[in-house]
Amino acid sequence: MKIGLEVHVALPTKTKLFCSDPTSETAEPNTNICPTCMGFPGSRPVLNKEAVRFAKSISIAFNCKVNKLISFIRKVYFYPDLPKSFQITQLAESIGQGGLIILEKKQIRLRRIQIEEDPAKIIRADGYSFIDFNRSGIPLVEIVTEPDIETEEELRETLFTLRTILYYLGVDINQEIKADLNISLGEERIEVKNVTGIKNLITAMEYEIHRQNEIIKKGGKPEKETRLFDEQSSTTKSSRKKESEEEYGFIFEPDLGVYDTTDLKETPATISTDAARLFAKKYDSNYKTILELIAFDRGALSLIQEYEGKYDFKTIIATLEVIKRFDEQRDSRIFEGIAKLVKDNIDVTKAFIEKLKKREKIEIKLHSQEEIDNAIKEMLLSEKDIIKKYKHNKNVANFIIGMIAKRYEIQPRAVSSRIDEIINKL
Repeated sequence: MKIGLEVHVALPTKTKLFCSDPTSETAEPNTNICPTCMGFPGSRPVLNKEAVRFAKSISIAFNCKVNKLISFIRKVYFYPDLPKSFQITQLAESIGQGGLIILEKKQIRLRRIQIEEDPAKIIRADGYSFIDFNRSGIPLVEIVTEPDIETEEELRETLFTLRTILYYLGVDINQEIKADLNISLGEERIEVKNVTGIKNLITAMEYEIHRQNEIIKKGGKPEKETRLFDEQSSTTKSSRKKESEEEYGFIFEPDLGVYDTTDLKETPATISTDAARLFAKKYDSNYKTILELIAFDRGALSLIQEYEGKYDFKTIIATLEVIKRFDEQRDSRIFEGIAKLVKDNIDVTKAFIEKLKKREKIEIKLHSQEEIDNAIKEMLLSEKDIIKKYKHNKNVANFIIGMIAKRYEIQPRAVSSRIDEIINKL
């Protein structure tokens, strides 16, 4: 089984790839348009250098060889979302060649990273098809992998790693990742086009593997074709027989020249997976816990780097987990206030954080063991149904602990250490 990806990433430039129209898709339909992105006769494209700079940064981050000289081609096909009847893209002289996505246990090779323009958006409703050309010409990079992915877990990790690298370069694609899946269980490659979202990519992969397996089991051979993913039925459906490259009629784009990328200054990439591995090894900590905190949180990584060596590393991680749980700002003052409480083994509550924000003094009430036990007994005896629920479901303990801690202003940790023994005695 061989699986490859073609991931389409919209670049966060202010203007389109070949004209000065804004890239915002939230404007009224067909208002961010001009003769160039509409493909009117006589209009000529002018390359957006900021898009090329972004593409160069992405290529370097994925260990590609960056071509000094790049050029563009016309990919000719007819579809309503393509007013020129061709898409300006790259192939042999694309911005990035080769490259790697480095996973925990293997490497996924890249074929190339190319710059291209986005087609328009087709909206189907009430039996009609509408076209919004605001999206036409938005700059994209297409990241093309080799067919090195072999399992669902590898697909998930590849997408996750790709997204984290893009995030730290300022390209936050979140869950709205758009990609084509190339899946081959036999001799021919089947392409599933325009799948949006990680969940849909996984579902499309699972269905297509099952479909091709069933064909092979019956003695058949999966045919080379392009398929579309149907989100409603969670299936793929045949769209057309797969075109060869020759059928696209690729020709050099005569309205754009050859461009030198040497002087374009790239943005240095932060590889959060590498950073998490380094911290885990250095402080004998859990890699996945660290990665979960920093993968899509620049502020969290910045705080680790700021306080590394000033606080015990476990305190830093525990503090960031509190900040994440309460969705607080990643600023130094709040961090230090929470870190002092964590260091003293105090459970941080929302009330404590509100006091930190207002620069109010936090007073921690100290309770004797007898006071804690009496509070637990009083609460349980007044809520006898809770004891029955607890004996059937131990997870009810968290609810009980929260109620007692709030009512009697006792630290949750002190309650949790005694609750099981007291319930069993009642």
